[in-house]
Amino acid sequence: MEEKSPEYLTRIRGLREDNDYSQEYVARLIHVGQRTYSDYENGKTRIPLDSMIILAKLYDVDMNYICGLTDKKNKFPEK
Repeated sequence: MEEKSPEYLTRIRGLREDNDYSQEYVARLIHVGQRTYSDYENGKTRIPLDSMIILAKLYDVDMNYICGLTDKKNKFPEK
């Protein structure tokens, strides 16, 4: 039985592509190299929570969407 990759992998790639951002651009924003970011998208390395929060802010979606808990793209919550 093939193991399904976590939903957040599909979401972070899809959001990046929808915004026409390169992996290199997003990697710089979260202070990692392009190869590391590629490993995040491909599920080879687990993405740290603080980086996920930066991505949620960048794409203005809440963490529930990025994590695959909902399909609704709610805006990132303000304090």
